[in-house]
Amino acid sequence: MYKLKNKSILITGASSGIGLELARRLAFENCNLALLARRKKVIEQEVRSFEKFATEIITIKCDVTKIDEVKDAIEEVKSKFGKIDVAILNSGISIPQNITNFKSRYAKEVFDVNVFGLFNFVEVLIPEMAANKDGIIVGVSSLADGRGFPQNGPYSASKAAASIYLESLRVELKKYNIKVITVKPGFVRTPMTDKNNFRMPFLIDVEQAADTIIKGIKNEKTLIQFPFSTSIGAKFLKIVPNFIFDFIAKSYR
Repeated sequence: MYKLKNKSILITGASSGIGLELARRLAFENCNLALLARRKKVIEQEVRSFEKFATEIITIKCDVTKIDEVKDAIEEVKSKFGKIDVAILNSGISIPQNITNFKSRYAKEVFDVNVFGLFNFVEVLIPEMAANKDGIIVGVSSLADGRGFPQNGPYSASKAAASIYLESLRVELKKYNIKVITVKPGFVRTPMTDKNNFRMPFLIDVEQAADTIIKGIKNEKTLIQFPFSTSIGAKFLKIVPNFIFDFIAKSYR
């Protein structure tokens, strides 16, 4: 079992949702936390409630879509903690759009964060982890990566790209002793899902999601997907004929 105590853990998208809840729970694991987000003031306010429990916490303003900010953030973490043992790449956005008012700039924004934000961190993290022959990269994708859901096509497509890339990365980095974990949540109650205007089956609280992810990291799983009912449903939707998927997907319009 992987021990989190005294490890240095970086979390992107740490100002709300799953990222913030992971930070709260990891504070009790006696590890060093580097919390990154575009809204640095929000993180600073949130950490006041749990910073006394962690070994040390630093907050850094970082837009994952900007490679220079990513490089600067990682240098700051290294100068403070010496190295990064676990990088939880959690930043993600969703901008639902009806096809009748579709704007490609919103789709680009989704891909910039969900896919290229991941690429940016991998570019900067891998050289040092490979040199140390040690490290864990945790990429947060989604169970929405299997089919194209109405009004959320760009989001589903971006998560499919993230999942496939993390899979290739996992295989490629084994020789460097770098572990890659793909996290695929279903519907989790967060500010992002609060904007959804459709039914979200098996919706779970963010606390449960964070606990499941931390448990999966400790057990060094390569794939963490939850909740169970949604993961089974996602597998079913992947293999059903198009006419069945089309019928089911009507409820998401």
